[in-house]
Amino acid sequence: MSVTGSWMQVLGLNWVVLERTGSATAVGFSVLAGTLPALLVGPFAGALADRVDPRRIIMAGQAVHLGLALLLAVLVWGGAPLGMLYLLTAVSGVVTSVEGPALGRFGAQVVPPEDLPNALALGSLVNSAGRVLGMSLAGVLAAAVGEPALFLVNAVTFLAVISTVRAVRVGELHPLAVSAPERAGLRAGLAHVRANSTLLTLFALGFVLSSLGRNYQVTMAAMSSGPLDAGAEGYGLLSAVFAVGAVIGGLIAARMRGLGAPVLLAAAAITSVLQAVSGLMPGLFGFAALIVAIAAGAVVIDTVMGTRVQLDSAEEMRGRVLSVQGAVAAAAGAVGGPLLGWMCEGLGPGPALVVAGLVTLAVTGCAAVALGVDRRAAARVVEGRVPVAAAAG
Repeated sequence: MSVTGSWMQVLGLNWVVLERTGSATAVGFSVLAGTLPALLVGPFAGALADRVDPRRIIMAGQAVHLGLALLLAVLVWGGAPLGMLYLLTAVSGVVTSVEGPALGRFGAQVVPPEDLPNALALGSLVNSAGRVLGMSLAGVLAAAVGEPALFLVNAVTFLAVISTVRAVRVGELHPLAVSAPERAGLRAGLAHVRANSTLLTLFALGFVLSSLGRNYQVTMAAMSSGPLDAGAEGYGLLSAVFAVGAVIGGLIAARMRGLGAPVLLAAAAITSVLQAVSGLMPGLFGFAALIVAIAAGAVVIDTVMGTRVQLDSAEEMRGRVLSVQGAVAAAAGAVGGPLLGWMCEGLGPGPALVVAGLVTLAVTGCAAVALGVDRRAAARVVEGRVPVAAAAG
């Protein structure tokens, strides 16, 4: 329910911005406003999640989100200036950044470690299904009663999360280790990440894939209002098609046994090639067909990345590692949204997709080399040929 409402709000807000400005760059700055706060508060949120019961953080965050959605509905209905909408988007981004590590840590308490990869994949499936429903309903409701209704529906859905978290049987959760006082701060968490070259490679790859390969909020809007000439209806259709592809990707990831680096790299390479090809498609339906496969690959990438980040880090550092991942994603949104908007306006939406796809493909190749070096170094450590510290980089 909550994911459905959230995607209704995303589509509604993006379309309000695009309708008022006619600018893909303006939509990119809307994305920037929602993601930039994670760069500032994300690392501190991770340290908080490692020390405070994550359920308390989640409950408070959902209550604030509810209030913000109601306020957005009022402001959009009243024709408030875009600056006010950007401001509320930024505040919502702060709350999301604080919640993120707590949600990740709480999720790891719901299931035992051996079930975490499958649970993350099923979570992606639930998110994708909510996205399908949210985008579909958003197009219908926006046309029938206007965009403010989307924000009102989103506000109500936060009650579902609050009720569910309150209903969880605490005694059945799987506790995670808590850091000793000398390892409980932000500095200790950053040191843990810096010492793990595999995590650093994953974060670098994730940054490029998210900034240039995942900002379809911007490129689909630009393609709809530009070369595809599909308007709001086409944008809603593409958003729903993307969500269908995400559901397919969730089903694929949930059935996979080994969610390791080879799966991640293969999915990244395939989606990069498909993105470049999508920029050459002349019609709405051909573009939509590629969007299905791209979305499926994106969910597989997210699932493998989330699995490896959680399982390859120490339990007591989980919140801080997740906060770094969130900060990387926020930086990618902060850079990628405006950059892709600028590329769409300067080069055209199609050529922008081609260039971005080729760049992400090249970076995926570099990541494959780096991860291969890490695996060989780890093997030498096991065989006793090099010191552990050298292998850690």
